Amino acid sequence: MAKLSILPLLFLTSFLAAVSTSYSASVQDPELVVDEVHRSINASRRNLGYLSCGTGNPIDDCWRCDPNWERNRQRLADCAIGFGKGAIGGKNGRIYVVSDSGDDDPVNPRPGTLRHAVIQDEPLWIIFKRDMVIQLKKELVMNSFKTIDGRGASVHIAGGPCITIHYVSNIIIHGINIHDCKPGGDGNIRDSPEHSGYWRVSDGDGVSIFGGRHIWVDHCSLSNCRDGLIDVIHGSTAVTISNNYFTHHDKVMLLGHSDAYTQDKNMQVTIAFNHFGEGLVQRMPRCRHGYFHVVNNDYTHWEMYAIGGSAAPTINSQGNRFLAPDEQFKKEVTKHEDAPESEWRNWNWRSEGDLFLNGAFFRQTGAGASSSYARAYSLSARPSSLVGSITVKAGALNCRKGSRC
Repeated sequence: MAKLSILPLLFLTSFLAAVSTSYSASVQDPELVVDEVHRSINASRRNLGYLSCGTGNPIDDCWRCDPNWERNRQRLADCAIGFGKGAIGGKNGRIYVVSDSGDDDPVNPRPGTLRHAVIQDEPLWIIFKRDMVIQLKKELVMNSFKTIDGRGASVHIAGGPCITIHYVSNIIIHGINIHDCKPGGDGNIRDSPEHSGYWRVSDGDGVSIFGGRHIWVDHCSLSNCRDGLIDVIHGSTAVTISNNYFTHHDKVMLLGHSDAYTQDKNMQVTIAFNHFGEGLVQRMPRCRHGYFHVVNNDYTHWEMYAIGGSAAPTINSQGNRFLAPDEQFKKEVTKHEDAPESEWRNWNWRSEGDLFLNGAFFRQTGAGASSSYARAYSLSARPSSLVGSITVKAGALNCRKGSRC
């Protein structure tokens, strides 16, 4: 009897293991994602304490105080938190050194270029031989299981089309300066060693995540792109955007394709430890449909609003610091869009433990019960009084071999 009763369990275990290691365009149930996040929080606290520098930033405390970070690069993959904590990038893959900043042929990229690295089928941890500015001719279309790791060099992707994460999974982008991105002309682009295809004109985003899962963008500096700095759309989920420095841009971050695109209802994105700085106007982020945890960010500038949305997203704002502009009519952090008040007053938007300076205020709506925000909870917020120290090193770091980052 015991053998018979254990067979269904073994089958279920094998099935779940197979599902967890494969990429699917379908979106995982947000309830299951949250259960997994909650189970891992205590374990994450223990793991992130290893080699802790005591900065209060749990991601940075996981790896930055190690003077041998250059020999232990792939440890970074164990440091993700939030909804994108499962993003392993190129962990356990070989190191690929980018030695050539060129992008002469998007269909047949030269070995040693960033484009040649990101299209490979195998997991790769991509690093850079020296400082470089990469001006792409076409958008950089990535394959799954890749880490772009800019530590140890000053790497800029600028002046042309930028990064596209299109129906792939397990991507880490870390330590890159991404700015002045422009639309790319239509034409053929290679996205794997076996395939190239026709792509229409790109929007000019810094990072476009389209149907992606298990994505982590960390410690990048982003500014002044034609469209958004980061867009997460078309059923993307399990995304963490952390420790980035955003400046000089209008529409900063779009989470959710359109009000009509209901496939984004299961989207879950964590926005944590970022600095939203000078010259920003709006969309930090602008949310649609899904579940969004905005936690321990520093907002020091906006011209219209900081956090907005439409189509009834759930927004859980915890432990952020909001410094309002001096103009009296720009004090509100939030903007409920594209609906009458009779509708948006029911959207679940809450502020918990946020710090409001210079008259800033957050218009809370919807349910007050914590249970309403369970799907929009991905990590424990630190006190808002610590936001300054947590975010002081947001953006691409100046890491040099043999010393702490």
